[in-house]
Amino acid sequence: MASGMLIYDSMIYVFALSLLFVFSDGIRRNANAKRTGTGLLVVVLLLQLVYMGIRTWNEGHLPIFVSYDFLFLFSFILVLISLILSRYQHSEFAVLLLNIISFAVLVLNKIWMEPTDNPLANWHTVHGLLLIHIALANLGFVAMTVAAVFSGLYLFLHRKLKVKKWNDTIRRLPSLEMMDRYTHKALLIGTPLLGVSIVVAVISIIAEERWRLLLDSKVLMTAISLCVYIILLVSKRLNQRSGLVMAKWALVGYTLLILNFLLNSWSVFHQWTGE
Repeated sequence: MASGMLIYDSMIYVFALSLLFVFSDGIRRNANAKRTGTGLLVVVLLLQLVYMGIRTWNEGHLPIFVSYDFLFLFSFILVLISLILSRYQHSEFAVLLLNIISFAVLVLNKIWMEPTDNPLANWHTVHGLLLIHIALANLGFVAMTVAAVFSGLYLFLHRKLKVKKWNDTIRRLPSLEMMDRYTHKALLIGTPLLGVSIVVAVISIIAEERWRLLLDSKVLMTAISLCVYIILLVSKRLNQRSGLVMAKWALVGYTLLILNFLLNSWSVFHQWTGE
């Protein structure tokens, strides 16, 4: 356990150093800073893999059921996606924002969360379904985070263009059309993942005959968030919404997801212990 904490701390320090180089490249073009930042980010990814390996070895299975591990896996996938995006042009600021979110999650996870016992351990009948539910929810959350980042950049660029402020920062951003496309693709990936995760959760509740959990705040808020995203996609399909409106509502949907995660403290579904 001590070695795991040492690796976690080292991961945070290396991540912070990586962000300094990435941020330096963001402020002013610096190829050396970008390469160094990306290299350090690869080290962070490797440390995360090692840490997950240690956790898996100690637990005897892939730890994913508690918020601590959910957030860690979320941070890991964001780092992986940011490394993939770094291979593309005009992606510097998207990579920076994704890494800031990932770093913040790692730090807050260490401060606020504990790798405690699995609160869903007593759901023996649907243990496999719960694993699928959590994995899909995590991937969906990642996709929606990517959509939120590009939506935020879309609103930033739209405002700058509206007031006719053109500088090097603007030149390094993708076009409005490209960011709208990226947001749409992320939503197309994330919405089905969240939808299936809800279906799996409902099946788990029905299989365990815990009918009252169908009205749990966690289930209801997730359903509301999903409805926002479905309406967005349908509107996009029917060409009834501009890119600006889509970006704003994508951020609204993401805000609901964040609130949804914060509802874990009041959710019976994620706290049930079999008592």
